Amino acid sequence: MKQIYKSYFQKSKVFLYPLLGIKKGVRFVPIETYIGWDNNEISPKDTLICAYAIEDAEKAHIHKSFQSFAKSDLRKNELYHSEYETDDLKIFVFDLSFFKSDIQKFKEGKYSEFSRLTKKIIMNFFENGTVAEYMESYLYPEEYYEIYSDILNVPISTLEEVGELCDKPDLEKEDFKKSIIELELFK
Repeated sequence: MKQIYKSYFQKSKVFLYPLLGIKKGVRFVPIETYIGWDNNEISPKDTLICAYAIEDAEKAHIHKSFQSFAKSDLRKNELYHSEYETDDLKIFVFDLSFFKSDIQKFKEGKYSEFSRLTKKIIMNFFENGTVAEYMESYLYPEEYYEIYSDILNVPISTLEEVGELCDKPDLEKEDFKKSIIELELFK
């Protein structure tokens, strides 16, 4: 590790998406993930919202493939809650209440305090490579204080005082803000 991420990245995509148990490297990855929808207007309290682009899902040559993925990996997922559509997105909502205490730690930016199970799931998802090393540093920061101290040119004691090596999620950016398509038929 020679540098750190300096710009914001969607924290739910790296810390919570792995909890769904969907294998890394599947063809369809959400374009974005969120932990709320207009302050949980229509979703469970502890939720993960995965947004997939409709244009990708409806192209003739991949439509069947996406439908198969949605059926086997999304709708049959034990955490599946519901699904919706906006003008340009297919939205799948997952209930993460099983991970309730870790969701609270996530919102507080206390990734190193996740349960052992959650840490194991995340690390298994990323397995190896550069991202795996970053994730390990976020989940087990005490093992990386010296490296971050060198990169950031700050004393190790400062990092120990802060505790975490990844910033808190921006809850505004982690909140989905689109209206679902209302079907005239049901009005």
